[in-house]
Amino acid sequence: MWLKNITLLNFKNYADAAVAFSRTVNAFVGNNGAGKTNLLDAIHYLCLCKSYFNPIDTQQIKTGQDLFMIQGDFDLKDKNEKISCGVKRNQKKQFKRNKKEYDKLADHIGLFPLVMISPYDSSIIMEGSEERRRFMDNVISQTNAQYLDELITYNKQLQSRNAFLKQVAATRRFDPALLEIYDEQLAHSGKRIFEKRKEFMLDFIPLFNQHYEFLTDQQEQVQLEYASQLNDTPFETLLIQSIEKDKTLERTTTGIHKDELLFTISDMPLKKFGSQGQQKSFLIALKLAQYSYLQKYKGFKPLLLLDDIFDKLDDKRMHKLMEMVSHHDFGQIFITDTGKERVLNIFNKINVPITLYDVDNGSINHA
Repeated sequence: MWLKNITLLNFKNYADAAVAFSRTVNAFVGNNGAGKTNLLDAIHYLCLCKSYFNPIDTQQIKTGQDLFMIQGDFDLKDKNEKISCGVKRNQKKQFKRNKKEYDKLADHIGLFPLVMISPYDSSIIMEGSEERRRFMDNVISQTNAQYLDELITYNKQLQSRNAFLKQVAATRRFDPALLEIYDEQLAHSGKRIFEKRKEFMLDFIPLFNQHYEFLTDQQEQVQLEYASQLNDTPFETLLIQSIEKDKTLERTTTGIHKDELLFTISDMPLKKFGSQGQQKSFLIALKLAQYSYLQKYKGFKPLLLLDDIFDKLDDKRMHKLMEMVSHHDFGQIFITDTGKERVLNIFNKINVPITLYDVDNGSINHA
């Protein structure tokens, strides 16, 4: 799979732009603020129906305009696929494949798998457990459409149970029979998600270990672990045991929405005890494992987007990452960087062909 071209209209700082890509390495160079990352985000939109950086679609519309459009042509298994995304203020987002609009956006997720590595990824380590669940869910959803549907269902049921708990607190009237229905529905979806996450981690952890060991020459002991309350207690039992606490706090305090990925180094939390270099290696290994997992289950290579990472990596880690690229482990790659000479030197050293683009204030030209 590869992205042949993209057209942008009123997307972020792009008024009107069109660019064709090579099927190997595409590098966008230019000053900070020129629009390099915005171009990667447009590719992310085409693949996953949303921005990588900002969940509010209308905030991607160029200032002073009413809509944005992104269009792109993919080569998927030697067949041309035309994808378009349109967002207009106060209207529903439109997403089309070969001019036919999707009934639901979830049907598009996973058709064009993508992995993005960005400085923003530090939130996976530094922020709360929601970021780590989002990472896990994003990977699984690109290989399993039923999982995404189940996740949507679970979140709706969780909202309903929480609304019931708030109503109980407000009215002082408690209906055990109604609670039993909410519990049954939530447990049904939750158990399916739990089983899929468990199954995913069995596959994912060895891939992560392999990439981390390669990046660090096996010099550090790190661990990735999936922690869930359901590992020890059935979901139905958890809900019954926590009802008094739930009524007091007016929300559901147990379930798969409390799951966590534990990141440790030498048995200590990576967030507190890992150096910046160790944290970066951990993040890159996570993302490369995501790439390997998607490739394994999709049967073809996803797109790889590297946003401004050369500036953030030391020479050793950069060399290791480029070593992987030179072994042709990856398909089409998109890179942003402020230094044209640096990018050319990196890829000349590993003898990998590269197509360079100059990005300047919302315009894209071959360098």
